[in-house]
Amino acid sequence: MRIVFFGTPDFAKEALCAIAEAGHEIAAVVTQPDRQRGRGREMSFSPVKEAALERGWRILQPVRVREEETVRALKEAGAELFVVAAFGQILPGEVLDIPPLGCINIHASLLPLLRGAAPIQQAILEGYTETGITIMQMDEGCDTGDILSQVRVPIGASDTGGSLFDKLSRAGAEEIVRMLPLIGQGKVTHIPQDETRATMSQKLTKACGRIDWSRDAAYLDRLVRACTPWPGAYTTWNGKTLKILSGTPEKETDDKKALPGTVTGADASGIRIACGEGTFLVTQLQMEGKKRMSAADFLNGCRLEAGTTLS
Repeated sequence: MRIVFFGTPDFAKEALCAIAEAGHEIAAVVTQPDRQRGRGREMSFSPVKEAALERGWRILQPVRVREEETVRALKEAGAELFVVAAFGQILPGEVLDIPPLGCINIHASLLPLLRGAAPIQQAILEGYTETGITIMQMDEGCDTGDILSQVRVPIGASDTGGSLFDKLSRAGAEEIVRMLPLIGQGKVTHIPQDETRATMSQKLTKACGRIDWSRDAAYLDRLVRACTPWPGAYTTWNGKTLKILSGTPEKETDDKKALPGTVTGADASGIRIACGEGTFLVTQLQMEGKKRMSAADFLNGCRLEAGTTLS
């Protein structure tokens, strides 16, 4: 099958490479424009662009996919199908109507749950025990099209945004490769989404990682895991950002009268911080401008005594 692929991050790259390795022809790859990253503000390519450069595929990087030049290029590509995975833009009707078989999206949730930009992190944050991959026929809405297939993926108690991302990347790549021949043969069942069950995932920003110690410890554990590796869960101490990289929620606090954000104990086992309900035992952290380290190593170089308040 001749395909135009739309995608940007590693999640999309895995699916793109799997599609090509399965013998399908990649007519073009559409990805987000290059971005300046890091302290040096050096220009960097998306993972999907890197894969396309390695294989010599045609690359389109529109600021807006509805641009006249881009629409014309997509029509000239002569693809039977467009496949989309974490592209970062909503495709307009004039683009959706170009390929004879339409546009298929690989979405990282069990739709209609967690539509939107950050379903992987949101699934952890909300305490889901499973999520999955949905292969769907795209329409002009935000993840509202008919469901073609779904694969369920369990969420472990220690899963982070990063580890769940990897699980779902593999699942998405495997499922789209399985589904493409069936889509080409017209052997798929279209299941409309149940709008009464629809939920949305919020866009992930750096501000999403700020810790509110008035929340309960179980929630903060999910926040830390959901925000790993990005944007990172963080608090402040002595005017500096302190990233909380891992820890364990505890039901009882050492001092039930301690205000949320107060350190109630600090030793080799970790740093205990009072929450709105329970205590969070921090086991790994990173001070602004420093390397990540265990709580024990951190305490060897910094005095963080009981009674200290984090904000």
